[in-house]
Amino acid sequence: MSRRLPLIHGTTVEDAGPYRLERLDLEFSNGERRRFERMVSRGHGAVVVVPMLDEETVLLVREYAAGVHRYELGLVKGRIDAGETPEQAADRELKEEAGYGARRIDVLRGLTLAPTYMSHVSWLVLARDLYPERLPGDEPEELEVIPWKLQELEKLMLREDFSEGRSLAALFIARSWLAAQ
Repeated sequence: MSRRLPLIHGTTVEDAGPYRLERLDLEFSNGERRRFERMVSRGHGAVVVVPMLDEETVLLVREYAAGVHRYELGLVKGRIDAGETPEQAADRELKEEAGYGARRIDVLRGLTLAPTYMSHVSWLVLARDLYPERLPGDEPEELEVIPWKLQELEKLMLREDFSEGRSLAALFIARSWLAAQ
């Protein structure tokens, strides 16, 4: 079913830190009018990196997660800086957070967080053929790097300290992509 996008009659904007809050006055194809709110990212997107130490082992990082006030296991991730490609951002973040660079980087797809009200896109990047290299990052403390076997993904997804949806989705997607190669 193909529908015409709603007509935007007006937009109001407010500052919301790293986002811009937009209130849209919309008219749908059936004549219904509604107000929707969306958070529009001010940045250039982000990367979620699946760093493969070898064919069976992914590197996870444990870092403080202020939103839930605990330490969380997850993948390397971070913002794409102005002028960077997702591949360049992934390699930089990998060096900053895990102390590795990658000779082979593949962008698998974009992931949205909550597309009904956020414009943010995170690019899922697979990093392979790793080598040790560290860059200074913006984390307040060094992150713990934890090797995890992809065959034990079902155990990881049940851990209380592994709850970030992008990391979980990225690992399942990457595992499927690698199996098809």
